[in-house]
Amino acid sequence: MTEKKRKRKAKGIRNLIKKRKIESGKEKSGTYFDYNLLFLIIFLICFGLVMLYSTSSYTSANKYGDSMYYLKRQLLNVSLGGVAMAITTKIDYRFWKKIGGLIYVVSAFLCLATHIPGLGSSSHGSSRWLQIGPIRFQPSEIAKIAIIIFLAMLLERVANALRKGKNLFIVFVLIAPLVIVVAITNLSTAIIILGIAICMLFIASPKSKHFVVVFFVTLVSGILFICLAGYRVGRVKAWLDPENADPDAVYQTLQGLYAIGSGGLFGKGLGESLQKMGNVPEAQNDMIFTIICEELGLFGALGVILLFVLVVWRMMIIASNASDLFGSLLVVGVMSHIAIQVILNIGVVTSVLPNTGVILPFISYGGTSLMFLMAEIGIVFSVSKRIKLGNI
Repeated sequence: MTEKKRKRKAKGIRNLIKKRKIESGKEKSGTYFDYNLLFLIIFLICFGLVMLYSTSSYTSANKYGDSMYYLKRQLLNVSLGGVAMAITTKIDYRFWKKIGGLIYVVSAFLCLATHIPGLGSSSHGSSRWLQIGPIRFQPSEIAKIAIIIFLAMLLERVANALRKGKNLFIVFVLIAPLVIVVAITNLSTAIIILGIAICMLFIASPKSKHFVVVFFVTLVSGILFICLAGYRVGRVKAWLDPENADPDAVYQTLQGLYAIGSGGLFGKGLGESLQKMGNVPEAQNDMIFTIICEELGLFGALGVILLFVLVVWRMMIIASNASDLFGSLLVVGVMSHIAIQVILNIGVVTSVLPNTGVILPFISYGGTSLMFLMAEIGIVFSVSKRIKLGNI
């Protein structure tokens, strides 16, 4: 081979290597989408539909003459939630930064509107629903997503200023009106909202010692709101001393514990629960985890908990690799929402915490909650789509 041919061949090889490097660089600069999280959410929703039918079929048949009554309504909720998730996935998450303040103010007014005669609608003795024409929804569920967006917007702007305790106090003053409005009629949701805020502030704040004060202030405020309502005090007393409490106050908790205990390691089998036949009140809502334990046993319960742990883990990965602080805080907010709600629900049904109305995300029956939670998941996907493949 002549010197000229060798040079030509070497040049061709260098050009080929250069081309491949460019193509490789293009691949790494592409966008990321977390299909693992999508699969987990779909699996949880499908599992929830199966368990909802198993849990509610007896009650549905007796109350409405249709064993699939709750399942049909939940399928509609899932469809609407799927549309909401698709829309928020398509929208650039940075758009929410522009209207974060507006969403916060609107959600606060909607929560206040539940106390207006003709608009507010009572359920189980509390005015938590808003009736506008044929549409009935819980504004407190909007408040959860509102606090996530508003705080992410605010904390991105003042992240460095949070080194001073007074600035942290100012942030709490800004979110206090929404928390107080919700807490008047729905303390459990207010606790979730406050928990979301504390988690987001903890991530954004460079100093953790301030949160010792935050913890005690939150504890005192919670005790105060419990004392302001007699039925809340009754629930706490029933939780502390169930043997001497009013039988009606501990009935739901005790029946739920019977269901959990009778499930054993492997459960009685799907559809074989006895406690769901009118013994556990609101089995399709707050207490669905007890029926999961009865029918699928300890292994089934641990499997559900593991699924939620995996969801939180995937969100942690997205949050740590987000392209900016705003996106990271949005994901932290949604992650905190799911984690806190799961802990509260399982804590209540196992009698680790006093009885309160908190549903199990993606599994319990509930329209407003499911739709807005799926919208939050869409925002998480929107953040994940703008992560560069080379950074993850």
